[in-house]
Amino acid sequence: MLLDSFLDRLINFFTSLRLTVVCLALALLLVFWGTLAQVDLGLYKAQNEFFRSFIIYWGPKGASWRIPVFPGGYLIGGVLLINLIASQIRRLTFTVSNIGFWMVHFGLILLLLGQLLTDLLSRESTLHLRDGESRNYSETEREAELAITDASDPGADKVVAIPQGVLANEKSIRPGDLPFTVRVKQFFGNSLVANRETDAAQPPAATQGIGTRATLQAVPHVTEMDKRDIPSAVVEIETPQGSIGSWLVSEYIEQPQSFTSNNRTYQLAMRPRRHYKPYSIQLLKFQHDVYPGTDTPKNFSSRILLQHPQTGEKREVLIYMNNPLRYAGETYYQSGFDPDNKGTILQVVHNPSWLTPYFSCVLVGMGLIVQFAKHLFGFTFKRRTV
Repeated sequence: MLLDSFLDRLINFFTSLRLTVVCLALALLLVFWGTLAQVDLGLYKAQNEFFRSFIIYWGPKGASWRIPVFPGGYLIGGVLLINLIASQIRRLTFTVSNIGFWMVHFGLILLLLGQLLTDLLSRESTLHLRDGESRNYSETEREAELAITDASDPGADKVVAIPQGVLANEKSIRPGDLPFTVRVKQFFGNSLVANRETDAAQPPAATQGIGTRATLQAVPHVTEMDKRDIPSAVVEIETPQGSIGSWLVSEYIEQPQSFTSNNRTYQLAMRPRRHYKPYSIQLLKFQHDVYPGTDTPKNFSSRILLQHPQTGEKREVLIYMNNPLRYAGETYYQSGFDPDNKGTILQVVHNPSWLTPYFSCVLVGMGLIVQFAKHLFGFTFKRRTV
């Protein structure tokens, strides 16, 4: 009896219209608050703390503790999704007269699910090409990875990449089948690397490579849209015979650093996270047009050569504003260009659920039309029979 009563109250709670109104009101407040927070936190951090979270936490500036103060986007969206599904199952019987309501409800449910899938599965990266340059990968500039390259074979390099998240959370890493262990001694999500003076009191950052002549310090995370964090780490290479030293790896360091282990040569480099493709894109020509007599951009476009060795495909494509390239589940947009007009920046979007919002809107629109037409025809029929 108690169990039945509890289940009844639970069902009544999740199917309540009041719950719907409360969720929508909380969503409005969340959007307003999250938008204002972007001024101080920046777009990406505000998205993670407000919309890609279950609970929003607050604490005094500089304090090491925080308390939950408001539901996050995942929690509000999840409860609203349960509310829509439960209400539809409980209140609507599937009949011809209710088919419009079913289409509207199903469209709203699909819209919420599609947004969740987009948030979880989508990925944005960039492809930066200079005239004549060809690449088979794009990069996520706001994420880094430690690339360990076995450069012993002159014919082909073997690369193992350790993501930034693993470097930040793991102290001992055995990368792939490489014959050594990477121990993370220090990791900073945003850092400053500087040359070390000979008589400086601060010790060198590492015992090998560039780290012997450099210092490393943590700096606050940046919030500006046109800037990004520069992660750095100090890693120690430990073989079965013992440690061979520590290296400073950072995106400040442009050239890879080499070391030898078991008569094989390896290279270390911290770089933006790469996403490799089975095809390559070569920039043939970038064109930047302006309105006559002004510096106002009129159009900028990239003519590229797409080559896919596995399929034998080889064709030229023109990418320009509002005319992206859709290929192999990814979309290439014209995003920017180099100041000398000899390089292009393409935004690469991978979103498996990109059609879901369109399908959801079509369902909702058709459902409203069906429901409106049913009442209109019924009203017209009654007028004629009177």
